[in-house]
Amino acid sequence: MEWIKDKRSISADARVPIKSWCPDPEPEALAQAANLAAHPEVEGHVALMPDCHVGFGMPIGGVIACPRAVIPNAVGVDIGCGMGAVRTSQPAETVADRTRLRAILEDIKRRIPVGEGHSHRSRQDWKGFETFLDSLGDETPGWLGAQGLDLDRKNLGTLGGGNHFIELQADTEGTLWIMLHSGSRNLGYRIASHYHKRALALNQRWQSRLPAADLAFLPIDCEEGQAYLRDMQFALAYAAENRRRMLAVVKEVLADHLPRIAFVQEINIHHNYAAREEHFGRQVWVHRKGATAARRGELGIIPGSMGTSSYIVRGRGNPDSFASCSHGAGRVMGRAEASRRLTLEECDRAMEGIVFDRWPRSGGGKRRGGAFDFGEAPQAYKDIDRVIAQQLDLIEPLVKLRPLGVIKG
Repeated sequence: MEWIKDKRSISADARVPIKSWCPDPEPEALAQAANLAAHPEVEGHVALMPDCHVGFGMPIGGVIACPRAVIPNAVGVDIGCGMGAVRTSQPAETVADRTRLRAILEDIKRRIPVGEGHSHRSRQDWKGFETFLDSLGDETPGWLGAQGLDLDRKNLGTLGGGNHFIELQADTEGTLWIMLHSGSRNLGYRIASHYHKRALALNQRWQSRLPAADLAFLPIDCEEGQAYLRDMQFALAYAAENRRRMLAVVKEVLADHLPRIAFVQEINIHHNYAAREEHFGRQVWVHRKGATAARRGELGIIPGSMGTSSYIVRGRGNPDSFASCSHGAGRVMGRAEASRRLTLEECDRAMEGIVFDRWPRSGGGKRRGGAFDFGEAPQAYKDIDRVIAQQLDLIEPLVKLRPLGVIKG
């Protein structure tokens, strides 16, 4: 742990301290953490992971515990966003040829829709839809609707945009790995937006003393709180299935190109969710926003950027972090800032030796060669090795991976 701020040093309204594994959170993220420390439903302390940076309402890389309530924006809008990784039996050198690696990546992109707004043309079958709809009875949540459900069926097994990715990687022993990052797509966003609005309306009616409107909450024992938890669980199942399907496709493509390949180990985890757990002798709802569970012995995935290393880790179960760890490297620059400040030459240099599509065009940040979106460039993220070093009391690094080929959303 890097530091602890007691209640008196945070603000006059703070109810709990802040414990941080991030040495220098940006001022906006620290202000959001201070709001959490003053929240009437947050107990114990606020934990900041080393990848902490400003989010919507709550810092990304933040963890809190609430005994009686759930805060939709402390889970996040991409409910169930998370990571998947698969270790193969194949030596990474079998895809060392750039032409062969490029052909594998192109085959993956032909079978997995990539990018925001790109879906399957037809609805995807999954019994999880029917199970969820049957559980509703005559109720139709405000976020659902026929058009939304149609999109959800077509989005299942698709990557999405932004920082979502599929990568082929090599570990230090020369073994080939698959890794991907994706979540619940538009489904989780609609659920989060709907219940935040409901929470805000209820908190205004109750005259709740919120430190920020973005942190409106729902009591667990009220009808809306139970509905949020039900729908959040559906989004988590959808997100896990989304990753599972994409991993299955990548495995099939690899098997087409590498007939002797076997798949030895698979990990599939969330980093935007709330879960009922026991901490410090009581049952609480732990909110992990851009953080993953790191219970003792639990395997996790901490990715870097598209040009830097990622890690497979094992949790140590540290109670001070609510048995959590970071979900990645964390940003040092937002997308717009990176596109404005970085040049094509330096971004290409950071990706040297890695097969990837060229930088997407952007509407702003004029540079030589045109306007580019550098929001996912390695320079936009913190140093992953430093981030790992800052949480060695939370996790044990097991496997270090380097990217060979990258597909970005």
